[in-house]
Amino acid sequence: MKYITLFILSLVFWLLLTFKLTLPNIIVGTVASGICALFFGRFFITNVYKLLQPQRYFWLLVYLVVFIWECIKANFDVAYRVLHPAMPIKPGIVKVKTTLNSELARTLLANSITMTPGTITVDIIGDNLFVHWIYVRSDNPDVYTRMITGKFEKYIKNIIE
Repeated sequence: MKYITLFILSLVFWLLLTFKLTLPNIIVGTVASGICALFFGRFFITNVYKLLQPQRYFWLLVYLVVFIWECIKANFDVAYRVLHPAMPIKPGIVKVKTTLNSELARTLLANSITMTPGTITVDIIGDNLFVHWIYVRSDNPDVYTRMITGKFEKYIKNIIE
């Protein structure tokens, strides 16, 4: 079932990307989606029925709004630090513990942290993410975990798990 789901999602993505409903385009999209499903289907999510739950799409939209807002705020923060004459930075690598269970959810969280300016996820080991932070605001693990993952983790949990 997950191979078929990946095939359908890939074909829909192809058609949305090319935005042409011509016969050659549909044939190429079908072949490319079939190859994609054949080679990468084993890495796709195991419970594809989660894709049929509409509340997950609602949480995805909420997550996107929160993510975009956090990126805007982080851009201004990094711009302030770069333009400030004293360059107020206090970089460091912090160990962040996550409560997400699936690898896909942890990967999405790590990528969300990395795409937010001022933070880069260096490594994921088990339930821990190692994040390079441009300005470490606290030495308390609970505080900086909440500051880094708190806004993303609860939405990712609603979307994926």
